[in-house]
Amino acid sequence: MWSYISLVLSIILMISGLFFLSVGVVGLIRLPDTYTRLHATTKCDTMGAGLVLLALALQSDFTVAAKLIIITLFIWVTNPTAAHVIAKAAWVTGFPPIKKFERDYIDGGDQK
Repeated sequence: MWSYISLVLSIILMISGLFFLSVGVVGLIRLPDTYTRLHATTKCDTMGAGLVLLALALQSDFTVAAKLIIITLFIWVTNPTAAHVIAKAAWVTGFPPIKKFERDYIDGGDQK
């Protein structure tokens, strides 16, 4: 009984994860600038990879499942942090977003 439930849950998690990964690819291709692409890919890749790894963890033995859960937690922490660093580096080096802002939000002063 448990193996059937874990199999169905794994399939649902895997399909959901692949959906999020596919949406991230579409966002990467279709969105116009670095900031919106980072937003789309970070959200979708974090959730997609997490769901796929949790689906794999349900089908694995305890030691492999524990490692997969640790990897999932690592991805959930590092992926948004890396996207933030990339976005800040793009902003500081002057890579403009599509929409111009009236104010420089990083330095706190007016944009010139």
